[in-house]
Amino acid sequence: MSSTQSLLSDAPRPSTPASSDAVAWHRRLCFVGDRLLISGDLSRDSDEAAAQVIEWSEAGVCGVIDCRGEYSDATLVAELAPEIRYTHIGIDDDGGPRPDTWFDSGADRALDTLARTEGRVLVHCHMGINRGPSMAFAILLALGWESIAALEAIRSARPIAALIYAEDAVDWWARRSGKSPNQVARARAKVTRWQEANQIDIYGVISRIRQGPSEDES
Repeated sequence: MSSTQSLLSDAPRPSTPASSDAVAWHRRLCFVGDRLLISGDLSRDSDEAAAQVIEWSEAGVCGVIDCRGEYSDATLVAELAPEIRYTHIGIDDDGGPRPDTWFDSGADRALDTLARTEGRVLVHCHMGINRGPSMAFAILLALGWESIAALEAIRSARPIAALIYAEDAVDWWARRSGKSPNQVARARAKVTRWQEANQIDIYGVISRIRQGPSEDES
């Protein structure tokens, strides 16, 4: 385990994601398993962004899956860390259904990077609440994780992860795995029950981050 991973693994977990600690989770690197990370995006401040990219590299990141529809840091990452494979699969965080093609693009690129390198893949959106964690969930499913174990691992690593597109992800994976419509429905129901039993205050988390010093003015 690297020194960076050790520090992150030992970081205290907030008792509630909607507390003021939510701000600290915005751009924190959160390890899920050995080779997958979730975080928020790069700061709009150039010096802070450069420091973040250095942190990514030191954490062993070889690939980035950027899920934001509103922005891309492809040029900046290429300049600062050309060794990192940057993939932009932008989509809006509008609460609507995620298409199978979106999960295909992110999961296939992540699996390819993990197969080609011995490094890690970082998945992120803007705040690391919905799109990024949901894509990370899809990647874990593609890696052979059981759905509830994957959800628990993500929420444990990143308490502000709401995963509102997890049901779409499990639908995608069940269909991609050749499951019958009844099996797809059962897989989704299982994730729905977990979501209902493990809700977080999404709007409180978003509000705290927007009001906090780590959120950039736009």
